[in-house]
Amino acid sequence: MRILALPGDGIGPEITAATIEVLEAADRRYGLGLRIESADIGLKALAEHGTTLPDPILQRIPQVEGVILGPVSHYEYPPIEKGGINPSGGLRTKFNLYANIRPCRSRPDLSILKKPMDLVIVRENTEGFYSDRNMFAGSGEFMPDPDLALSVRKISAAACRRIAEAAFRLATTRRRKVTAVHKANVLKLSDGLFLREVRKVATAFPDVVLEELIVDATAALLIRQPDRFDVLVTTNMFGDILSDEASELSGSLGLGGSLNQGDDICVAQAQHGSAPDIAGLDKANPTSLILSTAMLLDWLAERHAAPHFASAARGIEAAVEAALADPAGRTADLAGPLGTAAFATRIAGAVSLGERHPR
Repeated sequence: MRILALPGDGIGPEITAATIEVLEAADRRYGLGLRIESADIGLKALAEHGTTLPDPILQRIPQVEGVILGPVSHYEYPPIEKGGINPSGGLRTKFNLYANIRPCRSRPDLSILKKPMDLVIVRENTEGFYSDRNMFAGSGEFMPDPDLALSVRKISAAACRRIAEAAFRLATTRRRKVTAVHKANVLKLSDGLFLREVRKVATAFPDVVLEELIVDATAALLIRQPDRFDVLVTTNMFGDILSDEASELSGSLGLGGSLNQGDDICVAQAQHGSAPDIAGLDKANPTSLILSTAMLLDWLAERHAAPHFASAARGIEAAVEAALADPAGRTADLAGPLGTAAFATRIAGAVSLGERHPR
């Protein structure tokens, strides 16, 4: 199995190195047969190649089995015409990575919640209000004159249908409830179309309960009643905001895994940004990218009928949870004593000693 690592900007190289250390430990322990390669994107690629997302990388991605994408500082990039492509959005649209899967589970002494959270947000990943990726040509955002800016929200039946199908399939493996999050009381046409397609998909899953909830209420109930949710499905921007909220409530944005999933290509990506203010200081928490990579192993396990990949994912998750449960095993952002490298070494060591399951 070939894995392509794209470290990115800011803390990206540090947390990617930490993740690869853990992944290599899992490879040795579970016999995954991985071949890990790396290539530059972001500001380093811009300086060397004139673009933040070089064509050779786009050509390589379909040839590998999985991708690990570090955070990028796309807010600092030049305009697209000067090479400043957002690699995250670029990969999602180029390879039709339409499902962003973001699980959130609270840890008792890290969460501010009074009730436990254990949910997954399934976010449509290719259109919505994201104007840098929702048009075939040109941008969905424009200014007719210097004092008027307009942004187009793109919602298609096909995209709504496939993200709903992903959510309902996931719910059949969990507690069999899907909450469709919307703002159809205001966005009557676009979110009305979203709900229409979700309801159609729901008829094919009679054993899964469908709940419909306005996004404002969802944001509040994530705090007050987080235990009512199982799988949430929603459009791009709502999903982005709610998943960040849920991760912070459950412990930290740095603890949330994230997977960009298409029919044939899958990209593990940290849920947080590039944090350039702490880059190179050994202060970054690599948990998000490590857990995202465990999700990638699960995707590979299902796609290639390879149960030892699923065992490796469980081993990584167990090692992370054991470290987070111990105040001495946490990074500085969680009031712990460990730096990025020491945390990675601890997780890798635990993975190396983990229980092996039959292939």
